Amino acid sequence: MPRKTLTDRTLKSLKPAPQGKHYDRWDAVVPGLGVRVSDTGTKTFVLMKRYGGSANPTRRRLGIYGAITLDEARAKARLWQSLLDRGIDPRAEEKRQRDAELRKQENSFAAVAEQFIKRHVAKTRKAAVVERELRREFINRWAARSITEITQHDVVAVIDEAVDRGAPYQAHNLLGHVRTLFNWAIARGVYGIDRSPCDRLRPAAVIGKKLARQRVLTDEELKAAWSATDALGYPYGPLLKLLMLTGQRKSEVAEARWTELDLAKKIWTIPANRMKADGAHVVPLSDDAVAVLEKLPRFNSGDYLFSTTHGKKPVNGFSKAKEAFDREILKALRKEDPKAKLPDFVIHDIRRTVRTGLSAVPNISDLVRELVIGHTKPGLHKVYDQYAYLDEKRFALDAWAARLRSIIEPARANVVELRAAL
Repeated sequence: MPRKTLTDRTLKSLKPAPQGKHYDRWDAVVPGLGVRVSDTGTKTFVLMKRYGGSANPTRRRLGIYGAITLDEARAKARLWQSLLDRGIDPRAEEKRQRDAELRKQENSFAAVAEQFIKRHVAKTRKAAVVERELRREFINRWAARSITEITQHDVVAVIDEAVDRGAPYQAHNLLGHVRTLFNWAIARGVYGIDRSPCDRLRPAAVIGKKLARQRVLTDEELKAAWSATDALGYPYGPLLKLLMLTGQRKSEVAEARWTELDLAKKIWTIPANRMKADGAHVVPLSDDAVAVLEKLPRFNSGDYLFSTTHGKKPVNGFSKAKEAFDREILKALRKEDPKAKLPDFVIHDIRRTVRTGLSAVPNISDLVRELVIGHTKPGLHKVYDQYAYLDEKRFALDAWAARLRSIIEPARANVVELRAAL
């Protein structure tokens, strides 16, 4: 086989072979490397060697000129020659590497996290919140990395960022999410991971002791908050009003469906799959709560009460709405006191405010106060009908609505006027 040092100029000058034919040109730089030219003018790099113990040399395709360069073809030919010298078939090695890369992709953090979301998170009560936080804080950072490469240092870096931005409660939640993900992946036994980077992370040491929140809105703040909801408008304004009137969890209100409501009977039944206590929860609706609901838009595309997608999906992004809510509350407070300040609070503190307010209402037992906000004693809803204590809960929520009304409009103490203001 006559050989000549191939160059790009030489390769570009090669003419197509006669129809139905082909011809080869061999490189003088790398023994066995050549280029085969077809009748269509396609130029394919080949390596002529003995493969797999064969007695005769054969050609194997390295790649088409244009898709790979001459330098890349020479490098690949040298690599193949090195493998052959060690008794390794280059094609088998390439398949092994492709399989390893495929396994790496299947075991990437993003791939495993998607499976975790689909098979585990989607079945939990806070699925939307957990999925959003996993995507924002972890998947966006580690997507292409193998799950086996994630270290304790990586996890701590995410948690430290949350702490540094003044969100220790979220930091605790994030550590819980990622710890559960890794434990789930280990239990599955198919992702090549047998140890979690969270194993030796203790929340109290990494973040600090998780203290129970005690923030309760004052009467002045409640009044300002009610006023602020009007400035926010739909969907967050009426959503926050229902939080203040019912004391239910944010997710329970935000993900409410019209099929859960019976406005004629003034009853809202939250199904078991949306309740933390794994039992259906019946919320008697005060007249003020019904008035808020009656003003909500109805969509043909979906059943959710609070939606920015015409009812197809519930709202789930509260950060910007909370910032606007805080601004409007402070604005309302400063109408009364120009120097007023608004201490930090989270939306869940509204629930605590309602529960605290119920304690100030006479003739309501602690059991009923707890049942109103969906706290149950073990077995209570499994033993009794879901409508148990309905009258007592209705009395409590009506009394709370009256108290809230007296705070919002102390000079106008009747239901009709509050409902008109809604």
